[in-house]
Amino acid sequence: MPVLVAAGLAVTLTSCGGSQATSTTEEKAAGYPLTLTSCGKKAEIKAPPRRAVSLDQGSTEILLSLGLADRMAGTGTWTDPVLEGLEKENDKVDRLADSYPSFEKVLAKEPDFVTASFLATVSKGGVADRAKFAELGVPAYVSPSDCAGKDNSGDGDGSRDKTLTMDTVYGEVRDLARVFGVEKRGERLIAELKGRVAKAMKNINASDTTLLYWFANSDAPYMAGCCGAPGIITRELGAKNVFDDTREEWPQINWETVADRDPDVLVIGDLTRKSQTAESAKKKIEFLESDPVTKNLTAVKKKRYVLLSGQAMNPTIRTVDGVEQVADALRKFGLAK
Repeated sequence: MPVLVAAGLAVTLTSCGGSQATSTTEEKAAGYPLTLTSCGKKAEIKAPPRRAVSLDQGSTEILLSLGLADRMAGTGTWTDPVLEGLEKENDKVDRLADSYPSFEKVLAKEPDFVTASFLATVSKGGVADRAKFAELGVPAYVSPSDCAGKDNSGDGDGSRDKTLTMDTVYGEVRDLARVFGVEKRGERLIAELKGRVAKAMKNINASDTTLLYWFANSDAPYMAGCCGAPGIITRELGAKNVFDDTREEWPQINWETVADRDPDVLVIGDLTRKSQTAESAKKKIEFLESDPVTKNLTAVKKKRYVLLSGQAMNPTIRTVDGVEQVADALRKFGLAK
């Protein structure tokens, strides 16, 4: 439901590609209430959250990276082990479920703020629609990476009208840091991530190299289109995605079509969940090396595999890991100048 905030008392954050804020000198001291607009809906933050629930792993890892474990009441929806270095902080927070936790289980934690990486998580078929949280006075935030320049109205994973960049991911970090009143921590994290990308890109040119990104499912495989997180990785390194002619986020593409495009390198999602066929990298490689169509791919014959976490293939802070790992692999394979 709409949130009405008296003029002159609110700080407005626009959460698509970054935040913009306006306030008076008095408001800067207090900082609240904040009115956030994310994925087209407003939510009011009356005070720094003390019992936040993060409903997707990407959101969780941002909060943990900002040192906010003591202000989190629960997490849900995981595809991978937690980001290395965050294990101790993650252990402090109750995991409500590896997949979507029930709405009732989330409410039992008495949350004062909910954040999600994907619109589907807080829509019909996910944990609960944002309207249900709003009715109970719980503000809900959705990552701008899942809505800025993206159409989620279809049955799949959506398609992108605009090409995603890391600036949108940095915008999410900045938004969440501001929600919790830890803006300096947010800027430090962004600076660290930007530094890592710059280092990975230094003196690399992979313009003659083609990549394919396989997330999951061997029967009807989900391959990356041009413009999501894998697109960020590809563009940063100057390479080419063999399916950069589709703006669908994760189209399902048959293996015969993959064989026709014969990528130089296969970037493979190494997932720990068990909701699709061939989730782990091990299972994917077993399939690739035994299937009569895929075993003749150039990348398979030369064993040019790059293994990424599922989170690195989604628009999260771990996309930076993806840039680093693919860059290192291309150098190792002799495919980067």
